Amino acid sequence: MFFARNIRAVAVAGSLAALMAVSACGGGGGDTGGDSGGEPSQNAAFEEKGPITFVTGKDTSGNLQNEVDEWNKNHTGEEVKVIELPDNADQQRAAMIQNAESKGTEYTVLNVDVVWTSEFAANGYIEELPQDKFDFDGFLPVTVESAKYFNKLYAVPVTSDGGLLYYRTDWMEEAGVEVPTTFEEMKTACATIKEKVAAAKDASCYAGQHDKYEGLTVNISEAIDSAGGHITDDEGMATANSPEAVQGLTWMADSFKDGTIPKAALTWKEEEGRTAFQDGKLMFHRNWPYIYALANKDDGSSKVNGKFGVAPLPGVSGPGVSSLGGHNYAISKTAKNKGTAIEFMTWMASEERMIARTEATSNAPTRTSLYTDEALTKEYPYLPVLQKSIEGARPRPKVVKYGDVTLAIQDAAYGALQGQKEPQAAMDELQSKLEPLVAK
Repeated sequence: MFFARNIRAVAVAGSLAALMAVSACGGGGGDTGGDSGGEPSQNAAFEEKGPITFVTGKDTSGNLQNEVDEWNKNHTGEEVKVIELPDNADQQRAAMIQNAESKGTEYTVLNVDVVWTSEFAANGYIEELPQDKFDFDGFLPVTVESAKYFNKLYAVPVTSDGGLLYYRTDWMEEAGVEVPTTFEEMKTACATIKEKVAAAKDASCYAGQHDKYEGLTVNISEAIDSAGGHITDDEGMATANSPEAVQGLTWMADSFKDGTIPKAALTWKEEEGRTAFQDGKLMFHRNWPYIYALANKDDGSSKVNGKFGVAPLPGVSGPGVSSLGGHNYAISKTAKNKGTAIEFMTWMASEERMIARTEATSNAPTRTSLYTDEALTKEYPYLPVLQKSIEGARPRPKVVKYGDVTLAIQDAAYGALQGQKEPQAAMDELQSKLEPLVAK
């Protein structure tokens, strides 16, 4: 694999050089200044060079520092220091907003969830980027759109994400069941596995991320979208209490009632769910691509290495709909050395870096060609499935007041999952909260 990567590194060197040449270009006549709130053009700021920081959630892969060390080795005087925030997405978002509102200069490049891009741009937390300094030819279109707000560029799409259904191939083969495509097929498969596979008698059927945080917004959105509903429609209007939306929440609430999802999952985020699946406590598990490499480790940390597969998420009448995940790199509005920041983001988004990153971490790239790359698909055969998941994914509500919107979604959903509210009442309450929040 490393030999193959080195061969391909030569092939992509020209692509990287071209990207860096574009990055090095001056302003010109493009959309360069951004919304400066009446201040002078920020063009000059994009020429400033010097040390910067890269602010990100907890690196569970252990690979990020290796990448930063590689950059630092060749960029004396423009070194990057990693500032690692907690693995909780809500806490990451809060820290970034606090830095912006206090006009802090400690944060330079921000690793932002795709759904934060619009919110951060609308509130002036991140810098509008000069589009003539970036070339996104060959990127997944949906990832490029996630980096824009009102057709202006505010970020660079570096990693993408789509929800995937992880399943135990050994248990399914022993039980003689097929990969489920619907919610009901999954429940039926679990019952059959429970009956026929002795090793699975104490395992739960399914779980995703159900703690009261951003992961719950993702999982509920997926259940609702997979039932044919939406929390907000394509125009951004609230549609949370439609019959289809209620059906999606009802399925998940009922799954907690009947034991399909264990009660313990009410406290699970990504890592707790991953650990449960790796420990053999789940038959099916919804998570992101990053866990593939971790679950396949042969160092004794995973009981399922070589014993699991990946499929699209289930839906009501066929394959479900993933929420669009992933991370964009943006520049803090009040940061210094934005010229170095642009070059660092360009370097991190190069084809060579994406190949190496995917090989090392199984994180989803944003370049289309890598999903059919022979060496990568041999190592990670789920990539074609993931590409379909991403291309068919639906963004979470793209609204200025996203923080308030996601909290409202979490409040409504968590109450229903705990059995404190009926799904219809929960969604009626959510609808009434969302209408003023998304009003234009």
